[in-house]
Amino acid sequence: MTEAMVVLVTVPDADKAAELTRALVEARLAACGNVVPGVRSIYRWEGRIQDDGEALLVLKTSKGRFPELLERVRALHPYEVPEVLAIPVEAGNEAYLDWIAKSTSR
Repeated sequence: MTEAMVVLVTVPDADKAAELTRALVEARLAACGNVVPGVRSIYRWEGRIQDDGEALLVLKTSKGRFPELLERVRALHPYEVPEVLAIPVEAGNEAYLDWIAKSTSR
């Protein structure tokens, strides 16, 4: 197990994803983020089935920075209940994992 994490966040569109990613990277809360446009999300919300186009944001961060990342996403995200799922990274390219750690250090 490493200290790196992948964090998934859905947003209304690719522009909002880029805006959110930029804020998180500038604050060193994420090393980088990949914007995946054209995601179709089907879910239950307020008793109804929804079917919406969204973008998926794939962030790379460190465990120590996740609480602040979550707080910032909540503050900047347009949704009432934003999807923020943190997945621990079991293993990876050591040089890349080191880069994540350095990029998210204070």
